[in-house]
Order: sequence, then structure tokens, then C-alpha cells
Amino acid sequence: MIETVINYKPKFKTDADGRLILDKKGHAIRQWREGIETPRDIWNEIVRAAQLPGTTSAPPLQPIETRIVMLQTGMRAPMGIKVKGPDLETIEKVGLRLEDLLKQVPSVDPSTVFADRIVAKPYIEIQIDRQAIARYGLRVDDIQNTIEIAIGGKPITTTVEGRERYPVRVRYLRELRDQVDMLSKILVQTPTGAQIPLGQVTHLEYTAGPQVIKSEDTFLVGYVLFDGRQGTAEVDVVDQCRQFLKDKIRDGDLQLPAGVSYSFAGTYENQEHARKTLMTVVPIALGIIFLIIYFQFGRILRTTLVFSGIFVAWSGGFLLLWLYNQPWFMNVSLFGLNLRELFNIHPFNLSVAVWVGFLALFGIASDDGVLMMTYLTQLFDRDKPRTKEEIRNKTIEAASKRVRPALMTSATTILALLPVLTSTGRGSDVMVPMAIPSFGGMLLAIVVIFIVPVLFSAGQEWKCRKVGAGGITSQADTAGTGNKENL
Repeated sequence: MIETVINYKPKFKTDADGRLILDKKGHAIRQWREGIETPRDIWNEIVRAAQLPGTTSAPPLQPIETRIVMLQTGMRAPMGIKVKGPDLETIEKVGLRLEDLLKQVPSVDPSTVFADRIVAKPYIEIQIDRQAIARYGLRVDDIQNTIEIAIGGKPITTTVEGRERYPVRVRYLRELRDQVDMLSKILVQTPTGAQIPLGQVTHLEYTAGPQVIKSEDTFLVGYVLFDGRQGTAEVDVVDQCRQFLKDKIRDGDLQLPAGVSYSFAGTYENQEHARKTLMTVVPIALGIIFLIIYFQFGRILRTTLVFSGIFVAWSGGFLLLWLYNQPWFMNVSLFGLNLRELFNIHPFNLSVAVWVGFLALFGIASDDGVLMMTYLTQLFDRDKPRTKEEIRNKTIEAASKRVRPALMTSATTILALLPVLTSTGRGSDVMVPMAIPSFGGMLLAIVVIFIVPVLFSAGQEWKCRKVGAGGITSQADTAGTGNKENL
């Protein structure tokens, strides 16, 4: 395995203070050539230019990300398959078969699929001829000690230099042990004092052995690494791969030897765990918000009207996520700077950060609706209209007086999120996905200033028609009916 570290320059030239350097036309000076827009594009170009026969690339990982992934899964890739079996040869055979099959999955990047070549490292084995050493009066231990000292080296003492300790090892010079024919000339001392070449009492031969022996859960294990195509979620990639392999096993195209099993592993497990947690947290959060609004108004229908603003804002968050995935969205330049680069516009998946942004949106999306419904309720409770025209006039009067406060409530949230959407420093890869749902949701949540009054007016008109259809025989009956709150 060859590990390549790529240090790339920023996309645009900047001065010592981090400001963009502009050319004479006022355009930012690019350091990346045309067609290269993201670090992933750099990686794809390197993979394309560094193709070697018999080799395959690996998924790109940041240095710190690599360490974290290895601590979590033991693999140098965000996704992979752990093949467990009784022996290394069988594990390698199954891994190579899985490598061929995974390259056929549409969501998998074929250039990143790589199975461990386990039994592929040359070894020099020294087989001791017991009959030969018996003729010279030698023991197996004598031969092993000679091999250890002459080839591997044996510590004989330790030097002390202040607080530092260095072992002193004794062995043959490199030029006397770097070839097989030279190893056979190593001298072994017999009990009689005679010295014989190592080749007379041993057999030296090349054999293929494991590069590394890995085990998990008391089983030998080998890895098959892979990565998804750009723009695909890790969970979706793993689900497709799992189903694809199940279909191959059912059709007989993939046969697992006895004692061999495989399991998927990777950072996608964190996303699956977070998804299960969010499936519980999101309904609970929505339920708590509904109860809080109900405690404010004390009416189910009024609470539902206010709560509808959350679903409007929810659709706004998804709409902005969809726009971020469109190459034409805000693809214009302003003062020499492309707005897509300014607002970090590129495809985002439904990650944990995005769902956290939706949770934050739920808490603020109902503000405009609460503001509208509170004043509508106060006005209608104080002066109850009797006709459809009076209801509509009162609704317009109440709603128009709360347009400015509602717009200011939304504007403060939207303006506060702009620095987050344009951030490029550390942590921006998490903060930007969190801000997108809230920003898009609050942009669309402004529609609530129209939705809530219209629905409230419709409910009041329906109540008025219902009272009129039932008949009003006396002033007392009318007053009693008017005090009934259906909203």
C-alpha cells in the first residue's frame, strides 16, 4: 500500500491578511486551473494521472479524518467490508471476489474498491535439517541463536547518555546478509570449535506469506475498502451494496465458503445511529412545540393553524437544499466574486448537521404564527364580528398591524445566518449545513403572515355560517351562541 499526502494551495491568491488578491479587471486571481472547483476534483485528476497497471486507488481522507476513521473501524476508508474466515487464503479469495462485484454497484466509485492482498509478501524461510545438525553435534537452539544474532541482531548492552537509553545490537554487516546466497555462508560454530556454513545444515527458500495478520472477535479478518460516487450518501451506498451482494448470493453468483462471513463497517454506522436517534428526537421536539403553543391559546384548531407554519418552513429548508444541489443556482459574479463561492454553494446530503438545523428551525418557525394568532385572538375576543364582511375587515386590520413585527422577527434570524453561510474557516463544514435549513425555512416562513390570517378568517366565517344556519330566535340565544369558541 502506498500512502500519498496531497498539500494543495487555496483556490484564489490571498494576501497576508487573508484578503483576495484581484487582477487589473477586479477578478480574483485563481491558483487552480479551469475545471477544478473542489478538492475532490484535484483528487480525481491525480487518480487519473497516476494510474499504474495492477494497482487501484483508495478513498481520499484528510489526515485527522484518517486517524479518526481508523480508531472507529480499523480501516483507512469511510466504508468497507470485513471478511472473517478460518484461514488467510480463503479470506483473500473471498475479498477479491467481493472487489469485482462491488465495482458493479452504480453508487460505488470503481476506482476506490480495493481488497487486501493478504498472502502476497515474499518471505525467506530457513528450514533446519535435523539430521545434518545431528552429525555435527548441534542442537536446533544453536542454529536459531546463530540466525538471530547474525541476521536479526541481538542486544548485548545499553548505552546511557543523560536521560536517553540506546540498545547496542550485534549482527553481520548489511552486505553479508542482504542476499540469500550470502545468508547460506553464515558460519555456525560446532561444539568441537569448527565452523560450518549455514547452508550445510539448513534449506533456504522463498515462500509467499501474509503482509499482515489481522483478527477481530477471535477470527482472522481481511478488508475490502470502497467509497461512493460524489454526491451520494454513505448510508445509501452501503444499503445498495448490501442488497446487491444479497442478490448475488441468492442467484448463486457469490458463494461463501464454509466458515466465512462478511459485514459492512465504516463511519456510516454513526449516521445510522444518529438517524435512529433523530427519528425519536424530531417527533418529540414537534410534540413539545405543539404543547407549548396549545398552552398559549388553549384551542386545538388555533394551535394547528400556528403549527402549520412549521411545515411551511420545513418545505423552505428542503427547497433551499435542493437549490444548493443545482449547478445554475446563484451562478453569477458580483464585483468579480462568484456568489456560489461566497455562499459555499455545493451539494449537501441529509447529514446529522442538516437535521440539527431543522430542529433549530422548528423552534423559531412558529414565531410569526404566534405573533399573528395572538393579536387576532385578542381583537376578536374584544369585539366579536357578526357578519362575513366584519370578520374579513377585522382580520385584515389585525394582520396588517403585525406585518412589520413579523418581518422584523424573520429578518433578524435571516441576517444572523448570513455570516454562517459565508464562513470558510474551521468548522464551516458543519455550521453551513446546519444554517441552510434555518435560512431557507425562515425565507419561506414569511408566507405565514398570509396563511394564518386567511385560515383564521375562514374558520370564523364557517362558525358564523353555522350559527346562522341553526337559527337565532332571541338576543340571549345569539349571545350564548357567540360565546362558543370553535377556534
